[in-house]
Amino acid sequence: MKDATGQMTDRTPKNTADAERIAAELIGQDLGTDPFVAAVRATRMPMIITNPRLPDNPVVFTNNAFCRLTGYSREEILGRNCRFLQGPKTDRATVDTIRAAVRRVESLEIDVQNHRKDGETFWNRLLMAPVFDTEGVLAYFFASQVDVTLERERLKGLESSNASLMAELTDRLRAQQEQEQELAFTLKAARFGTWSLEVDTRQLTASETCKEIFGRPADQPFTYEDRQAAIHPDDRERSEAEMARCVADGTDYHVVYRVYRLDGELRWIGSRGQPFFNASGRALRIAGVSTDITDQRRSEITRAALVELGDMFRDTENPDDIAFSAAQIIGRSIETSRVGYGEIDPDAETITIVRDWTAAGITPLSGTFALHKFGSYVEDMKRGEEVCIADVRDDERTRAKADALEAVDARAIINIPIMENGRLVAMFYSTSVSTRKWRPDEVMFLREVADRTRIATERRRSEQALAALAASLEQQVVARTGELQQAEDALRQSQKMEAVGQLTGGVAHDFNNLLTVIRSATDLLKRPDLSAERRHRYIDAISDTADRAAKLTGQLLAFARRQALKPEVIDVGQGLRVISDMLATLTGSRIVIGIDLPETPCFIHVDPSQLDTALVNMAVNARDAMDGAGRIDVAVRAVSQIPAVRGHPAMPGRYVAISMTDTGSGIAADKLERIFEPFFTTKGVGQGTGLGLSQVFGFAKQSDGDITVTSEVGRGTTFTLYLPEVEQRDVPVAGDIVETLADGHGTCVLVVEDNKDVGTFTTQSLAELGYVTVWASNAQEALAELERDASRFDIVFSDVVMPGMNGIDLGKVVRETYPDLPVVLTSGYSNVLAQDGTHGFELLHKPYSVEQLSRILRKVAG
Repeated sequence: MKDATGQMTDRTPKNTADAERIAAELIGQDLGTDPFVAAVRATRMPMIITNPRLPDNPVVFTNNAFCRLTGYSREEILGRNCRFLQGPKTDRATVDTIRAAVRRVESLEIDVQNHRKDGETFWNRLLMAPVFDTEGVLAYFFASQVDVTLERERLKGLESSNASLMAELTDRLRAQQEQEQELAFTLKAARFGTWSLEVDTRQLTASETCKEIFGRPADQPFTYEDRQAAIHPDDRERSEAEMARCVADGTDYHVVYRVYRLDGELRWIGSRGQPFFNASGRALRIAGVSTDITDQRRSEITRAALVELGDMFRDTENPDDIAFSAAQIIGRSIETSRVGYGEIDPDAETITIVRDWTAAGITPLSGTFALHKFGSYVEDMKRGEEVCIADVRDDERTRAKADALEAVDARAIINIPIMENGRLVAMFYSTSVSTRKWRPDEVMFLREVADRTRIATERRRSEQALAALAASLEQQVVARTGELQQAEDALRQSQKMEAVGQLTGGVAHDFNNLLTVIRSATDLLKRPDLSAERRHRYIDAISDTADRAAKLTGQLLAFARRQALKPEVIDVGQGLRVISDMLATLTGSRIVIGIDLPETPCFIHVDPSQLDTALVNMAVNARDAMDGAGRIDVAVRAVSQIPAVRGHPAMPGRYVAISMTDTGSGIAADKLERIFEPFFTTKGVGQGTGLGLSQVFGFAKQSDGDITVTSEVGRGTTFTLYLPEVEQRDVPVAGDIVETLADGHGTCVLVVEDNKDVGTFTTQSLAELGYVTVWASNAQEALAELERDASRFDIVFSDVVMPGMNGIDLGKVVRETYPDLPVVLTSGYSNVLAQDGTHGFELLHKPYSVEQLSRILRKVAG
């Protein structure tokens, strides 16, 4: 095409790039950081762009400088022909010259006298140039404006200035062209394909990059129908719906869809666009950019598949189900026809498939198959090489067996060998019913899944085999235990008698001392001339001695772990003082026990009996290490961390450290790591079971703590038990509790007690305190009394150990039948309580005082 001088207009790729750059500005893309676009928007030189493809060649772009020049707003300008600037003083010949240049599609520079919105005239130097699209078709006119009113008035004296201005304009146009070339290069380098779609005609204008993204030749037309045919059938409706929504709402167009290129490859495309409307609000076109996001989407799909794979490995028990689920994940991720996992006999060259995953319409495979039936690629797999064949008819390894492969819907195949110790043991395979060029990332993905699946399936098989072996071993242990029981009875009996002898010797000594006090006080109370002051003193002595006897019994039961487990906040120091006598009894008179307690009490939340048992086991271990003679020092300290131990890092926090140091023989370094293992012992045969320290270790771990050991052979050992420290609560201290009698005020109590003496004493004592009592000697009598008239009773007070139905079962019946009737249990010892707890009932331990009985009855009576 010729320009204003009659020369042919250059339509080189440079101009094509210019057109693409300005098109980007026209369609409203956010290119504000581009130097050219920023200059056009911000420059003080007025500029406009008109679209000759629209009726009456309306203005479709204006910058702020043009608005300031004319006095019109952007909304008043866009969509109108430039003639709105003409007025009475506008030269018609000049207007005709401009229109002729537009018709001939020529560049033009001319001065024209225009009118501003307020009617004021000004001389406007119009610089107009046509811009063509990639097909060589006129896209729009670009026009810059210069207010030359003063120049016209001083025309004669400013000839030189005019020449300078023209030179500046030429430089600016040249700079503009260079910037447009940079924008076009940037779009192409970033693989942004620009496009424009006419809403009414569905005429699609696409850049070379856009065509390339869709896999179309740059020199061939690319219509809207071509675009729709390329989109995956499952995504077409969504793409069309987004187009309609964009036009209806007037908001940006944004959609992601899959396309098939001409070579059959599936790609992911992301498209963004913006609708444009005429002055009346009718949609004219949508323009935007498309980008190939295939690599990003494939990466997202792969990551999601691997996460799903990990979850499946964790939650699936059956090895065959693991292999099938892994195949299912692969099939959905890479959209293939068949995926499966099979174990291979490399000698027989066969593969065994339990079941594989298949797409709709594909028949699953199962059974054992000869690999040579499908080609010679087994030799490659034996060398650990992956087999990737795009078309089994063309590959020399499968050409002769193509019919057999296609019979199982395998026109293209991937076989991933799994090797162990240099031998082919399994294979992960994927097939396509049609030819397919497998991508490297797909092969890598299958390799990753194949390796993980093999590990997961073999681990699960090993776990199941181990579980079966453990069950078998457990049965064997039970059988062997029965055989060895007789032989071990005599040895065990001697060990038992030795331990019981040590314990009962000390206990008998303590009980005899207590009984001596009680017997002496009783004899003195029989004297007729006894004063009131002495009578009270002897009665107090009997009462205190009975409390000490009950305390000693409680310690024995706690050591035997025959009481119900009941964690509570305890003062470690106070607990050590209570058990110190028990430790002295167990270790013997030749071992000195020293206890070092901090000035500030340390509190922990544990079951006291468990803590006592742990301390006893540590003391027994120390006693045996010293051969019954030496010194044991027990120290309690608050610390700020558990030190690093057994490969675990240090654990900061608030802990109470209970250390026990002996002067024994010490433990060899190679045995320190094993001393907490069940049944491991350094003692000779018959001298220990190896369970004591394992109980201490288990107690520490269950209490969120730990235990450490340091030892020096020949000098002794220190065990340190770490337990979490808690805030102080209401911890009873000896001497703090003042027991007072509480009046019954007519409260009616059903007493259930099978022991005649205890029943008589209990009912008489409660009667003296103002209670009304009914005594039943067993659970059946108690239920009969309740059935006769339960409303008369306020409380049921029952012993636990009774013939027939025990107290706990009686309490459950009462709670279910008479839910508003409280139940209080009492027991001196109960295996049922030790095993199952109190089941939510209040419990009063025997021996109890009248004051304790009265207090707990008043508590539950409200």
